[in-house]
Amino acid sequence: MPVGINQPSNQIRLTNVAIVRLKKGKKRFEIACYKNKVLEYRSGVENDLDEVLQTDQVFINVSKGALAPKADLQKAFGANATTPDIVKEILLKGELQVGEKERSAKLDQMHAEVISIVASKCVDPGSKRVYTSTMIEKALGELATTQDGGWHGVKDGKSAKAQALEAIKALVAAQIIPIARARMRLRITGNKKCKEKCIELIEQVEEEEFINGGDWECTGFVEPGKYKALVDIVGAETKGRGRVEILDTAVIHEDGI
Repeated sequence: MPVGINQPSNQIRLTNVAIVRLKKGKKRFEIACYKNKVLEYRSGVENDLDEVLQTDQVFINVSKGALAPKADLQKAFGANATTPDIVKEILLKGELQVGEKERSAKLDQMHAEVISIVASKCVDPGSKRVYTSTMIEKALGELATTQDGGWHGVKDGKSAKAQALEAIKALVAAQIIPIARARMRLRITGNKKCKEKCIELIEQVEEEEFINGGDWECTGFVEPGKYKALVDIVGAETKGRGRVEILDTAVIHEDGI
């Protein structure tokens, strides 16, 4: 610190920081983290706290550099709680504060995920062909400008899957384009490795069994957008000896999703 500048001992100035905030015991506590590292830690990608935290101190206001008083920490987290314990609790349970730029980027990513999910779950009920992401995006854009259309774009705070189901429901009701939820009935023949990877993509297993010395055969329903992935898995794991047969393409006309 330059000579002549005195900074209070309970203040620390930080820059380029991601703040995680937790309200507990009627007090607000914050920790200062590196950007992008919080979500990596929560998902298990990053386990080293030194790579996540800019400092292991607990604040009442990171932006002002104001540290949390020890008495407040003990009252909120317990007299026996250590600083690492408190930091971990805030990191895992706290709310990640993001700036406008980060929020916009997150919404853009969410928008792309929603479009992709909708495209994978829906078809034209007449031709039973899947729609491209571009066509789905255009239809949702038009729907968002329609009063009481049931869709007003993606929002923060809900998962992409939940918002995609809302979008599908709105599209099916509005019929801006001929659209319905669909699923394909398939018969898959492969090996044990095929089962391990394919079963995650199958929405509903109708029947399955091991035949002919260990070959796996399964009949079930999948979303149209997952058909190609299943073909690729079976082809790779069986070196071309397995197969994926389309038995039927059923369109679901119900209003509920």
